[in-house]
Amino acid sequence: MPRSLLGQVMLVLALGLLAAQAISGVLLYRAAEERRDAALVSTLAFRLAMAGERPDRAERRALRERIFEEGRRSRFGDDSEIVPRRSLRIGTERSADFPLNEGEQRLGQYEEALQETLARQGIATGEIIVARRLAGEDGFLASRPRMHDRFAGQDWAKRPVLVAGAQQADGSWTVVRIAEPRAPRSIAGTILLQTLVIFLVLFGLLYFVLRRLTRPLARLTERVGDFASNPDRAVEIEESGPEDMRRLIAAHNAMEARVAAMLDEKDVMLGAIGHDLKTPLAALRVRIESVPDEAQRARMASSIEDITRTLDDILNLARVGRASDPKEPTDLAALVASLVEEYEDMGEPVELRAHRKLVAPLRATWLKRAVRNLIGNALRYGGTARVDVERDGNMAVISIVDDGPGIPASQIADMMEPFRRGEASRNRATGGSGLGLTLARAIAEQHGGSLSLANRPEGGLRAEIRIPV
Repeated sequence: MPRSLLGQVMLVLALGLLAAQAISGVLLYRAAEERRDAALVSTLAFRLAMAGERPDRAERRALRERIFEEGRRSRFGDDSEIVPRRSLRIGTERSADFPLNEGEQRLGQYEEALQETLARQGIATGEIIVARRLAGEDGFLASRPRMHDRFAGQDWAKRPVLVAGAQQADGSWTVVRIAEPRAPRSIAGTILLQTLVIFLVLFGLLYFVLRRLTRPLARLTERVGDFASNPDRAVEIEESGPEDMRRLIAAHNAMEARVAAMLDEKDVMLGAIGHDLKTPLAALRVRIESVPDEAQRARMASSIEDITRTLDDILNLARVGRASDPKEPTDLAALVASLVEEYEDMGEPVELRAHRKLVAPLRATWLKRAVRNLIGNALRYGGTARVDVERDGNMAVISIVDDGPGIPASQIADMMEPFRRGEASRNRATGGSGLGLTLARAIAEQHGGSLSLANRPEGGLRAEIRIPV
C-alpha cells in the first residue's frame, strides 16, 4: 500500500477503474451473448418457416425481415451479421425419425424462444426440439462431404452445429441445421483498449491535479519537521497550490514566525533571569564569609550552592531545545570512556564494560551532561554505576545500571517530569533538584533519540539513552 497521498489516491482510482471496467466487460459480454442467441433463434425460425413452404422471393424476404427485426427489438441491437448467411443452408430435411441422437441434451431456452417466435408469425408447429452436436456426429451432414467447402480452412467435423426439429401434423419432423458461430472475441480487446485510454487520460489529468496539491504539502511537511528539530529561526514557505493549501501555508508561516519570536523572547528573559539572580547570589556568597559561626556559614553556603545548581539546571533545560552549537561526528564510545575516567580519577565506583566504536552526529557537551546526570543518579541511589555502549540496529545505546532500590513501576513515567521525585530515599536531602532526568530526556530527544528507565529483575535500575547512529 503506498504511504503517500498521491500514491494512495492513484491506487484507489486504478482499483476503481479496473472494477468498473470488469463489470462493464461482463455486461457487454452478456449482451453480446444475448444478441447472438437472438440471432440464432431468428435464423432457426426462418429456416423452419421456409422448410415447409416455397413462397416467392418477396414473401421470403418479408418473412425474414419480420423474424430478424423481432429478434433485434427484443435483444438490443442489430445482429444481422452475427450468423453468416452461408450458414443458413447447411442442411434441411424431412424425416420420420426423432431428430435427437441418443445421449444428447435438449436446449430448453432455445426451444421456448423458437416456439414463441414461430407462434408470433402465425406458423403452427407441434413439438420443437433444439440440440447442439458436432458436425462430424451429424449423419445428414456427414453424408454430404460438399458441406465442408462452405467452411474452407476450418475443421468441419469439430464445428458445433445447432439442430432444430419441428414436428408436423402428420407426425414427421422438419429438421434444420445451422453452424453455431463462435463466441465474440472482440469484446476483451475493446475493453482493454477502452481501459487503456481511460487510464492514460484520467491518470494524466488526476496526476497533474494531485501533484499541484501534494508538492506544496510535501514542502510544508518537510519544513514542519525542520522547524521541530531546529526552532531557532523561521523560514517563510512560498504559498502555492490550490487556495485551501495557500491558506494553510500562510497560517503555518504566521505560526512559525510567532513561535520563533516567542522563543527569542524566552531566551532574552532567561538571560535576564540568570544575570539578575546569579549576581546577587554571588554577592551573598561573599558576604556570608563574614558570619562568625562556621557551622551556620557552611549551611548558608550549601543553600546558595543548591539554589545556583537548580538555577543552572532550569536554564539548561530551557536552552536545550535551542542549542546553538552544531552536531559533529563523534565517537560515542570514546566520549563515554572519557566521562568514566573522570569518575575513576575521583575514586568513584564507575565501570565501563562493553563498548565499541560508534560514530554519530552529536552535540558532545550536551550529551556529556545527560550521561553525567544518569551516572550521578546511579552513584547517589545505587552506590555503583556500570556503563555499556552498544549498537542495536541503527541505534546507539548507552546504558547505565545500578544496584539501588529502583523506582516503583507506577512512578517511572513521573520521574522524568520536572521537579518530580520519588520515594523518601530520593528527596532533596540526598541531593538533586528533580531536573536531572528531565534534562537527560530532553537532550536525548534533541538528538532524535529517547531516554527510558526500567527496573532490573535482579534489582537496581537500568537507564538507556538511544541515539540514531
